[in-house]
Amino acid sequence: MDKKTVLAALSALGQDTRLEVFRLLVQSGPEGVPAGEIASRLGAVQNTMSAHLRVLDQAGLVRAMRDGRIVRYTADMTGFRDLLAYLMEDCCGGRPEICAPALDQAARRAPIGEEA
Repeated sequence: MDKKTVLAALSALGQDTRLEVFRLLVQSGPEGVPAGEIASRLGAVQNTMSAHLRVLDQAGLVRAMRDGRIVRYTADMTGFRDLLAYLMEDCCGGRPEICAPALDQAARRAPIGEEA
């Protein structure tokens, strides 16, 4: 992942609504969520939500799939993993194994210092 792509992804996630959209899509899994339902759940106007989804798509964090007349969105976990890999590349002085426990806990959604 190049620096420009990383900056686009971090910028996309640095906005409150887009971060909530991404979290919703991660929680929803591979089935995804229709665009209208995303807007409804987050209390956003459809055209505003479309703009947010476009930014996330351009940043490589979500994917759109047409299902008839409905567009469903899913989190692009490959793009997200690439972002995490870039951020962790030089972790802990080139010793990423030091960060492994924190990543394992994050994967289980347990706060650091607590067991899942």
